[in-house]
Amino acid sequence: MGESKLGPMCVSDEVLWSIGEVARKTGMSVKLIRHWSEMGLVPPTGRTAAGYRVFGPESLARLELARTLRDLGLSLPAIRDVLDREHTLVDVAAAHADALETQIRTLRSQQSVLRSVIRRGTTAEGLALMSRTARLTAAERRTIIHEFVTETLGDLDVPTYRRGLLAATPELPDHPSDEQVDAWIELSELVTDPALRSGMRRMAQYAAEHAPGEHDDDTLRAVQQVTDDWTKRVDSAMREGIAPDSSAADPVVEAIVAVWLPTQSRTRDEVLTDGASARRLLLEQLEVASDVRVERYWQLLCIINGQPVRPSLAAVGSWLMTALRTNPEPGARSAELGALYEAGADAWEPEGLLDACERVLRTVGGLVSAVDSSMLAQPTPCADWDVRHLLNHLVWENLLWSGLANGSPPSDFTADHIGEDHVEAFYTAAHSALTAFRRPGMLDQRFGPAPGRRLVEQLVIEMLVHGWDLASAIGQPRDLVPDLAKAALPVVREIYGSLPRTAGGSFAAPQPVPQDATALDRLAGYLGRTIT
Repeated sequence: MGESKLGPMCVSDEVLWSIGEVARKTGMSVKLIRHWSEMGLVPPTGRTAAGYRVFGPESLARLELARTLRDLGLSLPAIRDVLDREHTLVDVAAAHADALETQIRTLRSQQSVLRSVIRRGTTAEGLALMSRTARLTAAERRTIIHEFVTETLGDLDVPTYRRGLLAATPELPDHPSDEQVDAWIELSELVTDPALRSGMRRMAQYAAEHAPGEHDDDTLRAVQQVTDDWTKRVDSAMREGIAPDSSAADPVVEAIVAVWLPTQSRTRDEVLTDGASARRLLLEQLEVASDVRVERYWQLLCIINGQPVRPSLAAVGSWLMTALRTNPEPGARSAELGALYEAGADAWEPEGLLDACERVLRTVGGLVSAVDSSMLAQPTPCADWDVRHLLNHLVWENLLWSGLANGSPPSDFTADHIGEDHVEAFYTAAHSALTAFRRPGMLDQRFGPAPGRRLVEQLVIEMLVHGWDLASAIGQPRDLVPDLAKAALPVVREIYGSLPRTAGGSFAAPQPVPQDATALDRLAGYLGRTIT
């Protein structure tokens, strides 16, 4: 039977509306009002003689409340309870708010998983695993970490280390961020990696052998203070541009050893002073501790638990290990270079070293002039450097060696040395270097263990190698000044041949070169560049 669309009627002074009028007043459909009325959710106030439903003000108010509750997501049975006063509105709203809170947490977790999928490029199988991982309870997460720690450490006598690992469990908050969910997913994958277990067990075994048993808070604080001290010293050295595989790194190592030695009373060796034994022991400890997976484990725990993440020690640790290998005892590298410099012959005759330097700077200047603004962001053979960074380094090298020659070495290694005009900056720095080198007596003047000619030689080598880098980056011919490149190779082998080719050093391991490689390609390959 259809419903009347007549306007409001008055029965016993009460205004009644037809279902059509109610639909117009509320903006709801006639079909929905009829459905709710038939369910008893909003019963009509009465019916007309023809059987049509009519609704009064109370029914209209009931209908408006029902719609509001429905828009908030309540189920129809819950709405009926409120309307029939079986439960108060406050009670039902509280229960529904709790349910929504759970639903929101679930949706946020699902959203974080999906974003993690996007970042990682995860497969369908990986998505299923990540979803299950994200839904684990706090107790299940703790169980995973406890089982990992127990299996990794076994019966090793490292109670303090074990207790620290077990106490550091992942505690996701009620409303985790995307980063926290992503960190938990990564951590749950990481603890299944045999390499992490191996690295963590290696650290624990070392501790069990050299410092077993309990460690009090004072000891732990002392170790942390030493770590903070040496990382600050190394970070400062890196900002100043001190190469770890140079004699200039020796004073940094000496200062670090002096602070570290007092913490070594429990080691197997009676190491009391700085020397080969002390440096060998420090290097050994750093090698054991320098596991990037273990470091990532602690970083992820901090992210999950909302704690500050300590800066990575990978770069500073690599620098210090390289410095220790280069300077295995105080003064070792300086003595080696001193003997080498005294015995070294001049490889740059008959033309002369200053003329060789001028020719190389002129050639590299031509490459610098060929760089336009569109090339500055292009990659170079130098890891992590684009063309702009490389140009900045070329200018810095000229400033460095001319400053040393003038007795005022610069310390602003990390500054921008090229500004808006890289060509002008290079030629100005190159002119300063040549002017300093041509000062009467400079070539024979002593600069530490080295005569002045060795400073000029260093700049020639730097310009040759980084000139090769720049030519490669901007697509120019790489066969720069072939006669000088040929003369430089035996000098480079002599000076750098004994240096450790490690991640923290100035050069990668020598790379293979073709049989018909040019002299500069051979030089670049010896210093770790890939020749293509």
